[in-house]
Amino acid sequence: RVDEWTDGDRKRVMNDIITTMFNKKFMEELFKPQELYSKKALRTVYDRLAHASIMRLNQASMDKLYDLMTMAFKYQVLLCPRPKDILLVTFNHLDAIKDFVHDAPGILNQVDETVRQLIETYSSLSAGEFQLIRQTLLIFFQDMHIRVSIFLKDKVQNSNGRFVLPISGPVPWGTEVPGLIRMFNHNGDEVKRIEFTTEGNYVTPQREGSFDLYGDRVLKLGTNMYSVSRPVETHMSGSSKNLASHAKENRTPNPLAKEELNFLARLLGGMDIKKPAGSETGFRLNLFTNDEEEEHAALTRPEELSYKVVDIEATQ
Repeated sequence: RVDEWTDGDRKRVMNDIITTMFNKKFMEELFKPQELYSKKALRTVYDRLAHASIMRLNQASMDKLYDLMTMAFKYQVLLCPRPKDILLVTFNHLDAIKDFVHDAPGILNQVDETVRQLIETYSSLSAGEFQLIRQTLLIFFQDMHIRVSIFLKDKVQNSNGRFVLPISGPVPWGTEVPGLIRMFNHNGDEVKRIEFTTEGNYVTPQREGSFDLYGDRVLKLGTNMYSVSRPVETHMSGSSKNLASHAKENRTPNPLAKEELNFLARLLGGMDIKKPAGSETGFRLNLFTNDEEEEHAALTRPEELSYKVVDIEATQ
């Protein structure tokens, strides 16, 4: 209920979650070279992050929040004009997070330290290495086709949950607007030009986004989708339901399962779930219009998509 949720509460919840998210040990584990997490591992980490404060989500609301997060990120990775722009998307995420904690210098410093690590680790990578990262991320998300109303309204997602790639707008930085073919002889001299018309209306970008600690990122992917206020719903598309049943866990024991559990234990070691102290009851976040809708969503969600959360005691 809105009347029970004050700005102070909101700030406290954000500070708690961001402090946990940028915990030094957690960040050290994230930056170690490693294979991409499984979907189960990502979901477990995400559950722990969402519950790192006194806020609580029921299963259906948690599922909806997770669906929204994964589809929004898939959209951002898919629409990056060039692979390196994934880094600009990440900087947009971190710039937004810094705005949430602008009056908490300790937490702000944690986020800035992560940005510095990102710059140090990724800014020198080649275009080919960024393309490999982008393809790896897209393979992870390729079977997720959940419809999100904000994307459907903006016509960037089709009714089957697949995203629409634009054929107009700015071309990637460092490339030219299509429409010209140049031919060269064996000496490398240009000998002929042919122009052709394109269906798209392309423009040259005015400047490249900043890859520094602070600066204008230029790219808008990864900035706030809700600058225009509107309700957001997530719906399972038909193809997703089919894929969900197809994606049931393989019954054969996975030899990497033990390593993954150990890895998860290390990751979650720095993530404490906050329990409300004293007389505090905590806050329950409902992403549906009312409790009945939330209960109905929990009952109608396909069994294959029910995520089981694994609690690991990292100190044992």
